[in-house]
Amino acid sequence: MLLLTSTRDALLAPLQSVSGIVEKRHTLPILSNVLIEKKGEALTLLATDIEIQITTQQTTQAGEDVSITVGARKLQDILRALPDSEVSLMLDDKRLTLKAGKSRYNLQTLPAADYPRMQLNTGESITVRLPQKDFRRQLAQVAYAMAAQDIRYYLNGLLMQVLGTELRMVATDGHRLALSSNTLSEEFARTEVILPRKTVLELTRQLGDTEDPVEIVITGNQACFRFGPIELITKLIDGKFPDYERVIPQGNPKLVTAPRASLLSALQRAAILTNEKFRGLRVVLESGLLRVISSNAEQEEAQEELEVAYSGDSLEVGFNVTYLLDVLNNVGSDTIEIHLNEPMSSALFTLPGNDQFKAVVMPMRI
Repeated sequence: MLLLTSTRDALLAPLQSVSGIVEKRHTLPILSNVLIEKKGEALTLLATDIEIQITTQQTTQAGEDVSITVGARKLQDILRALPDSEVSLMLDDKRLTLKAGKSRYNLQTLPAADYPRMQLNTGESITVRLPQKDFRRQLAQVAYAMAAQDIRYYLNGLLMQVLGTELRMVATDGHRLALSSNTLSEEFARTEVILPRKTVLELTRQLGDTEDPVEIVITGNQACFRFGPIELITKLIDGKFPDYERVIPQGNPKLVTAPRASLLSALQRAAILTNEKFRGLRVVLESGLLRVISSNAEQEEAQEELEVAYSGDSLEVGFNVTYLLDVLNNVGSDTIEIHLNEPMSSALFTLPGNDQFKAVVMPMRI
């Protein structure tokens, strides 16, 4: 039975959209598969790992209705390796046959009826809409500060708050914190959820730099994101996010205004000679000048100087250079502001004339 005929790219693109969440090894073999469902002219591809589900839909030629599941990575790898040509998928008993030119592949399938599907909760919900590029920018400005495999499970994700007409996102791993906010076109009741790390990374990968909208539905212990042909449903982290406002310094009187790209380049070069494990370096400030100094166990040293706008007292602070690079790599501003206090006080990073972004980096002893 002919399932579909398509160009390679027209089939590979939606497959790549859903297969990013498929785990290579899973206790349930069927979760390594992608569900391919055809009803009339609608072709649906769906993948899930039980916590997240991604669905994409496109139009294809009319034919018999059919549902199967097949190994997501194998199918994707075959399509990637083929030249861009016409591809046909045939279903014969329990095997899927892929033909392209003189190439032919037989793949094992599992019944679609056994494939677990997440259903979006019905009941009380809020629906927020904003341009994809704005939502993507917010995610990028905070995602790097999420924890990874922390026993404080609520830190392995991102706090998303709807506060009236503001959409705010916050992430912290206990050593640094990032906050980004955006203005919404309408007002909503206060709502806050914690998105899992894997969901945040997948959204960052999938969203486009476009004015096209993303629709966010928050309902019970789930959130749903719809954009273009994609629908992503995710479970939420059930936990209490820490009071992040207490972490943001309020009275750091020493202000440094620096060119972001130049500071980023200087830190990248100095990072080469930091200790591979601790990644520490010293930031030394004098009037009009910022100096970055790094060294390692082999007694090697790097020093970089940068002209900055600073008129306070001399100050020396130690930082993990990775944390500084993450901040500078994920803001698009030409200029960065650094608010400092004492050598063992946290640094606050902001953007000139913009109160919608804040990043906090704790100091380290060097």
